[in-house]
Amino acid sequence: MRTFGVEEELLLVDARTGVPLALAVDALNAVGEQNDDSPQISSEINQEMLETQSRPQTSAAALFADVVAARSSADALVVPMGARAVALAMSPMRFRPHATDDLRYNAMMERYGATASGTLVCGLHVHVGIESREEGVAVLDRIRNWLPVLLALSANSPFANGTDTGYASFRFTAWHQWQSAGPTDVFGSVEAYDAFEEILVNTGVILDAGMLYLDARLSHKQPTIEIRVSDVCLDARDTVTLAVLVRALVETAVEEWRAGVEPVTVPSAALRLAGWQAALTGVNGRLPHPVHWRETQAADAVATLLDHVRPALAANGDEEEACEGVRRIIAGGGGAGRQREAFARRGRLRDVVAEAVTVTHATSGAVTGDGLFVA
Repeated sequence: MRTFGVEEELLLVDARTGVPLALAVDALNAVGEQNDDSPQISSEINQEMLETQSRPQTSAAALFADVVAARSSADALVVPMGARAVALAMSPMRFRPHATDDLRYNAMMERYGATASGTLVCGLHVHVGIESREEGVAVLDRIRNWLPVLLALSANSPFANGTDTGYASFRFTAWHQWQSAGPTDVFGSVEAYDAFEEILVNTGVILDAGMLYLDARLSHKQPTIEIRVSDVCLDARDTVTLAVLVRALVETAVEEWRAGVEPVTVPSAALRLAGWQAALTGVNGRLPHPVHWRETQAADAVATLLDHVRPALAANGDEEEACEGVRRIIAGGGGAGRQREAFARRGRLRDVVAEAVTVTHATSGAVTGDGLFVA
């Protein structure tokens, strides 16, 4: 069975006001030495966020345990500082991000202006093990049309900088200010993929291959394919739902490749449109259908994804997890729906953050907002 794991970017917020706080450096100084026997925590480009990394796992249950443990660990680091670690893809509250003091990040801040200095977004990255780079490129070519559906399922950023953006995932729009973010064309071979990377780096527009912020890419650090299209999910259960779907997509794509099934050749421009629509309406609107590309209900697009990967889900023992998770996300509107529901009660963005803190840690057994978050 293929291993899989996730990286979650978590926002650090004041436990009373909900405003993001630049605490990452102090939090990591308190961590001490980390070992490979537990999920990892690291810094990111902004000091108002931490990134957690699960261990490679083979079961959904083990991955869920890692996600919950990582969220709890990140939270425990900042609670003594009067803060909480929360799974919000953007801050509902107004604030100004603070860059992490790092040679590479400093170069990005100096070079890329407001794109680097004015935007803080938190994503979910799912890694799935691959046997070779050839297999990885074959997967990239065969999953690209399904990625907008994953974005719709993960959408968790309707509020940003003090306002309702009208989107389900405004992170998508903010993130796509970066030059290389987005979908790719079909590669067909490792040589074509390597040439693509080389051309983009050689333009000099990006610093290095680490800035290839594609919706999906081959990892340069691990023998994995990395799917980066999703918002960080508010509910840890949704994180695992996305992860089992991604692993099943990879398994299905490999089987297609081995059987000689050609990739769908929809233009990347159409994929950009599908991604934009998924970001706008999430699971409660309409999406381009991932197979025939005519407009359809988002729920129909999701059902098509489930049907596409159902044999792989069943083989991995993940079918029940995926189907139940998808039902839960659609019924509640995902993270975006829960945020708007929280806001609708009293019209207060602090209520949105308070609810997000509770949901982020609902399955951890950790202390919730009582006494630590006063809305």
